[in-house]
Amino acid sequence: MWVRFPTCNKDEYYWWISCKSNRQTHLVLLAKVRKKSELCNRFQKKCILEKIIANKFAYLQIFSYLCREFGILRTMNQNYPSILLEQAVNQFAQLPGVGRKSSLRHVLWLLKQPEADVDAFADALKRLRHEVQYCKQCHNISDQEVCPICMSPNRDKHTICVVENVQDVMQIENTGQYTGLYHVLGGIISPMDGIGPKDIEIDSLVERMAPEAIQEVILALPSTMEGDTTNFYIYRRLQPLGVRVSQIARGIAIGGEIEYTDELTLGRSILNRTEFKC
Repeated sequence: MWVRFPTCNKDEYYWWISCKSNRQTHLVLLAKVRKKSELCNRFQKKCILEKIIANKFAYLQIFSYLCREFGILRTMNQNYPSILLEQAVNQFAQLPGVGRKSSLRHVLWLLKQPEADVDAFADALKRLRHEVQYCKQCHNISDQEVCPICMSPNRDKHTICVVENVQDVMQIENTGQYTGLYHVLGGIISPMDGIGPKDIEIDSLVERMAPEAIQEVILALPSTMEGDTTNFYIYRRLQPLGVRVSQIARGIAIGGEIEYTDELTLGRSILNRTEFKC
């Protein structure tokens, strides 16, 4: 099947084919070609396989991703009565977890709403993008240079909780159990994704130690290999400063059963056991 992306030149095409073998569906992406006649030579001499998906559901996901990534304006089986409608659907389809059918449903719903409500919706998105700031101390989302958490006199100024993103701050705040400050890294160290220590806010975390007289840093990062790597790197950076570094507890969730707990989580729960208190 030939698909021409509007971001390419007039005669540039991407070729993708779907083939079935052993009751499995594969998506095969070949190199970009200038002319369709080049396909035979490319296929026989140098077939560049970028992704092979051995699952039909993943196959559909990848194709949907390609449509959003390269901005395909028209799908094969979808005709729109209006170019404006099609453009709006394409924009909504770029949202994570939203497919073209869902985006079409959202756009049609917006068309039925009063103009004042749609204008307010669009204005809120514009203001969100242009006016929202990041706190210069903790890098949390804020309407001002310093977020309300950092300015609050009721917070523990000697404790910092390190999290990956803004969503983690909101989750911890909802517990009502933590009263210290935060530091949002904006990601975790992931060499596979090309993210190193310089790409996240670790240097600014170290710079906060002395001026703010920080006594404890709580690491609240994901329980993954990347999260553990980031924890270890931060620990090594903070160790010479004499700051206490702790980590949130890991173990069996409240309401969980041992029968359905994986071995790694169960082992950590036993090693990090606590004294029983009534």
